[in-house]
Formats: sequence, C-alpha cells, structure tokens
Amino acid sequence: MHILRFIHLLGITVWVGSLIFFTLIATPVIFKNLPRETAGEVVGHLFPKYWLLGYAASVITLGSLIALSYMQKSFPALRILLLAVMLGVTFYSGLVVGKNARNIKAEIKTAEETVNTEDLRSKFKRVHALSAVLNLSVILLGLFLVYLTSRELQL
Repeated sequence: MHILRFIHLLGITVWVGSLIFFTLIATPVIFKNLPRETAGEVVGHLFPKYWLLGYAASVITLGSLIALSYMQKSFPALRILLLAVMLGVTFYSGLVVGKNARNIKAEIKTAEETVNTEDLRSKFKRVHALSAVLNLSVILLGLFLVYLTSRELQL
C-alpha cells in the first residue's frame, strides 16, 4: 500500500508541478527572450510532451486513487470527481483544442498576407484563450486536490 500511495503522490506532484512550471515559468521566459514567432514554435514543440505528461499523470493518479480506495474500503468521492474532471479537461485540451490550434497555425503559415490570415489569427486567439482557461482550470483543481490529499497525510 505504501508503494501505491507513493505512486499516487508522485502522479499528483509531477502533474500539478509541471502545469505550474510550464505555465508560470517556462512559457513566460521563452516568450520574453525569443522573438514571438520563434517562441510560439518552441512552445508548440513542447505542448505534445506537456500533454503526454498530463495524460500519463492523470491516468496514474486517478488509477492509484481508485486502487487505494478499494484497498482501504473508502470512497473519496470529491477527490475522484476532481481527478476525473482534470483528466477529461486535459485530454480534451490536448486532443481537441491543441489539435485545432496546431491546424490553425499551419493554415496561417501557408496563407498569404490577406484578410484570411487575419481571420485565422483571430480564430487562433479564441482557441488559445480557451486553452488558457482550460489549463488554468486544471491548475486550480490540481491545487485543490493537493490540499485535499495533504489533509490525509501522516508525517
């Protein structure tokens, strides 16, 4: 059971920590120190790995919590619900919203400097805003999850 608790805590901390690091440290530093177009390309190359980490961590964290619940004969409904929502939002963000953003960026690169490009840029801004809201939601839910988990820790 101790190994399962370790896996659960590792999943939460890696996931939420990577969300905070990427969102509040890495991305702003990249955009501050590189030209905007280059920064966008760098972050675009990081996103697939960022989401892959989120997919893996979310499945591991939720799976380990369900296993622990079964072993301890308890049902932490709120924590399971939070993890399920975080998992769903993470997969939606990466597989749907992220794919949409990549497709729009590819269209922008191939389009001529026309009104169509401005429409595409406007569309990208809306998709980016949605992505940011989803990301912030997962961070906030994750921090709340860490709080709930910490209440059960015995040091």
